[in-house]
Amino acid sequence: MEIVAADIGGTHARFAIAAIGNGRVMTLGDCVTLRTAEHASFAAAWRAFGAGCARPLPRTAGIAVACPIVGDVLKLTNNPWIIRPATIAHDLGLDTFVLVNDFAAVGHAVAQIGDTALGDAALGHICGPDRPLPETGVISIVGPGTGLGVAQLLRTADGYHVVPTEGGHVDFAPLDAVEDAILARLRGRYCRVSVERLVSGPGLANIHAALAAIEGRTALAGVEGRAALPADDATANRALWAAALDGTDSLAVAAVDRLCRILGAFTGDIALAHGASGVVIGGGLGVRLAAHLPKSGFGQRFVAKGRFEAMMADIPVKLITHPQPGLYGAAAAFAAAHPGRGGFA
Repeated sequence: MEIVAADIGGTHARFAIAAIGNGRVMTLGDCVTLRTAEHASFAAAWRAFGAGCARPLPRTAGIAVACPIVGDVLKLTNNPWIIRPATIAHDLGLDTFVLVNDFAAVGHAVAQIGDTALGDAALGHICGPDRPLPETGVISIVGPGTGLGVAQLLRTADGYHVVPTEGGHVDFAPLDAVEDAILARLRGRYCRVSVERLVSGPGLANIHAALAAIEGRTALAGVEGRAALPADDATANRALWAAALDGTDSLAVAAVDRLCRILGAFTGDIALAHGASGVVIGGGLGVRLAAHLPKSGFGQRFVAKGRFEAMMADIPVKLITHPQPGLYGAAAAFAAAHPGRGGFA
């Protein structure tokens, strides 16, 4: 059967038509990406997607949203849209839907992609032993993007379970004098500094501005004189990331290297807390940093856990390279919740 897959994040809303059967995703159609800032609501973006389709949309959907699925009103963490689960069916013209946290969706994607023909081709290697993810046990999933997502995947002999979390909002823990200074500066702007304030798309500007202040240097145009770059300042954000990744600004390069180190330390902490035997990095920044992460200080910081260094060094850390893990996972979440729906042709 066919369903609509939707992945609603802080910056983009993505849609596709997926085919499911026997509890799995069979195919995922072409992705349509809309900017959330250009649509007044989730329903408005849904209608825009439907208007571009050549036929009526299916009346079933798997929907992933970037916020906790708790309460009668969902407020997206980095997006002004409000979603009311009780009115989704009416607002979108659906008979059946499954609503999951966006990183729960990535957990479903990791669980199901590994069992398909895509296999390990959808998972690149970052550090640790270069072997497949374990068939049973806990896999931690960490994803920097507009925000910082965290989920837990438990694989058992009888199937899998995905546990969404808000782990990206734990307190930032500095590990050296430079990070002490970054934290001190950010405390002047935020009453509480979470890891997401640094390990995210807008977080790069927080690090960059703090490093500029430490060194008494001028930040890049669009960031100068600011403690943080607003998430909606897309032009300045793109310029900063471009300068960091193409090496044209030494301070931007230092900022992205610092971001990778902080991400490595945080991911190692999550793996320790979860008791993980495998780790997957997802999120839009994971893909953007694909070539940089293996060469950065990520791996060193991931392993540097004192008495547990040997254990950490034996954990494979992968990068999900599937182009749309959120969409795939939204469809996979619906398929897993309705294993009797559809069927293989």
